[in-house]
Amino acid sequence: MIDNLEYNTEREHLIIPEYGRHLQKMITHAKTRETKEEREKLAKSIIAVMGNLQPHLRDVADFQHKLWDQLFIMSDFELDVDSPYPKPSRELLSERPATLEYPQNFPKYRFYGNNIKTMIDVANTWEEGDMKEALVYTIANHMKKCFLNWNKDTVEDTVIFDHLYELSNGRIDFRDSKEDLSDSGSLLRSKSKYNNNNNNNNKKKKNTNHRSRKRY
Repeated sequence: MIDNLEYNTEREHLIIPEYGRHLQKMITHAKTRETKEEREKLAKSIIAVMGNLQPHLRDVADFQHKLWDQLFIMSDFELDVDSPYPKPSRELLSERPATLEYPQNFPKYRFYGNNIKTMIDVANTWEEGDMKEALVYTIANHMKKCFLNWNKDTVEDTVIFDHLYELSNGRIDFRDSKEDLSDSGSLLRSKSKYNNNNNNNNKKKKNTNHRSRKRY
């Protein structure tokens, strides 16, 4: 019995392992049939079996196209049958995908993030008035909070207003403002309070899970 053991490394390579070895053997068997009519009959049966693995998608047109493509790929493009869809080619399958372009944003003050620049650009489009001033102070307070999160220390309001002036290309100038931003302690306190709430919620969930667990 030990002499008859068969290892996966000695078996035929599975092109798409998700479908298993039996389906691969069915496709290999279909390739050996002499008549095209018999091969097409077997191909349709194999497609039905593949579709049964995901019944909620088997009647979707795009999914049917995908199954036929996978059938030809698993046959190593050697199954000679007619398909209701264009047949894939070996060259197209081995073709490397196009390079994905990533946004090249290199902000000078990375600790503020890219969204701050977007918010400042939107503020620049607003008309002068109380609404714009309130928005700018909200942005400045958020910048101060980001600065504190990164540096874990205090920061003067003048530094934030200088950065705001620079990031807005000189269009927002609050450097001579007499109004103060939120103090560093309150900003850091709100962060710690949020973290404590999360920790308490996690503890409650853990305690609830222990309470609901059955003991035998």
